[in-house]
Amino acid sequence: GNESEAAAYGKKNVDGEEEDLGKIALHICGLPKKNDKKPRTVIFTQGPKSTIVACEGKVTEYVVEALPSDQLVDTNGAGDAFVGGFLAQMVLGKDMEDCVKCGHWAARYIIQQSGTTLAGPCEYSG
Repeated sequence: GNESEAAAYGKKNVDGEEEDLGKIALHICGLPKKNDKKPRTVIFTQGPKSTIVACEGKVTEYVVEALPSDQLVDTNGAGDAFVGGFLAQMVLGKDMEDCVKCGHWAARYIIQQSGTTLAGPCEYSG
């Protein structure tokens, strides 16, 4: 996950905050941006812990479905897989919950593989 980067950012830029990732995400959402037509969305993944999404002044946590430890093979590529799944739904116009669900699905899929190669076709049917 990227929770350690969020905590480091919070420590330096959000009054020393290192634990309240929702507060840190809201702070980042409020930073200036060039494109004012769309709101900034901040996402913090935390491995097996809930994914935190902040957008338009609201923080939402999305639970990550537990994976039995005997199915965990390799965590390399989990974050990239999450981003790929998330964006795949975003470009289709899906809502935030669907985007996060697909991101979770993709990360869950890849951590059950050795390395970042796929054993076969990978089909999301969320």
